Amino acid sequence: MTETSPPARLLDLSRLVSRVGHPADTGIDRVERAYLRRLVEPGPPLFGLVRTALGFVLLDRGGVLALRDRLDGVQPWGAADLPGRITRRDAPARGRAEADLRRLARARCLPSGLAGMLRRHLPPGTAYLNVGHSNLSQPVLAAIRSVPGARIAVMVHDVIPLDHPQFSRPDTPVKFARLLRAVGGMADLVIYNSADSAAAAETHLGGWGRVPPAIVAHLGVDTAGPDVRAIPAFLPLDRPFFVTLGTIEPRKNHALLLDLWEGFHSDLPVAGIPRLFILGARGWSNDAVFRRLDALPFRDDTLFEVAALPDAGVAALMQGAHGLLFPSLAEGFGLPPLEAACFGTPVVCADLPVYRETLGDYPVYVAGMDRYLWAKSVRDLARCRQRHSGAFCKPEWSDHFNRVLSRT
Repeated sequence: MTETSPPARLLDLSRLVSRVGHPADTGIDRVERAYLRRLVEPGPPLFGLVRTALGFVLLDRGGVLALRDRLDGVQPWGAADLPGRITRRDAPARGRAEADLRRLARARCLPSGLAGMLRRHLPPGTAYLNVGHSNLSQPVLAAIRSVPGARIAVMVHDVIPLDHPQFSRPDTPVKFARLLRAVGGMADLVIYNSADSAAAAETHLGGWGRVPPAIVAHLGVDTAGPDVRAIPAFLPLDRPFFVTLGTIEPRKNHALLLDLWEGFHSDLPVAGIPRLFILGARGWSNDAVFRRLDALPFRDDTLFEVAALPDAGVAALMQGAHGLLFPSLAEGFGLPPLEAACFGTPVVCADLPVYRETLGDYPVYVAGMDRYLWAKSVRDLARCRQRHSGAFCKPEWSDHFNRVLSRT
């Protein structure tokens, strides 16, 4: 894509709207939110595109600003309209959100009318940005391409569903392959969050044919201000504790941490066992871990599960912990270890290439399933609470956008 500002930008916000009503943002949600906040700043004309249950909604800058204020909680969502009550009967918060979008819309259409709507309302040369892995399909990209001179930039966060299908829902790998093929065939620029993600994705794209031009831009890391008042009262902080952060799904390897704490209870007096706070909602395809969590005899004694916690509470626990434990078996970028590093909190993580790229020598690296070295690392850190002495340069969103927006 050229390095001059486009006549307009079209930001796809389908992901954030689809997540309305969920208690916490995922890593991809945070990226789309960061793009929203950056692109509403003064610059080229801005439009937003959202896929809803009834088709597509196009927002102008005023509509995008109004949507941002609702997503940030500055303004409340309005009442659901009749279509929202019918189509989102099982997701009332999303029904209200989509009703507001219809009220805010500059234009809207059925899926078959997307190309015509975009041609009527977008200036030639508009740059489309999709950073949320949502609303990516060949028909949608073809409709955008129908705008004269339109350019398409897509962020690919990872290709874990293709490289590690065992960690995904059964239907995800086929859907993701279809998405990535559409990107390979239609994108003018692919944005990658790491060189590791780029290499993995381009291996697949090259096997299918076209490999679009690419840029690697590490994500920025936002950390909330720690507030101990946001820590739930039921979490005891009277002895050393560790945190792990993320959805409880197979890829995150919580089973290893349960093994460690079961081993500690076999080998150590209870008073000498550090506590583990598991921060994150329960995900999918992980029934064995859920059963173990529910049956642990030391649950709510040395191990605690917190499904939803405000960012300020997460930050306070991260700052006060003896370490972040992150045995994830696959990551595209993986924000929690970088967030911990911003607080100077020690990190013990699996030895993944992306962390060598983004964190260098900061963490203690342990092979994903080496229980002995994981246990030793936890015990060593539990003996003395120290802030990490190694240098760490916090990734800034300004650096990311300086790289990306000059190309879009």
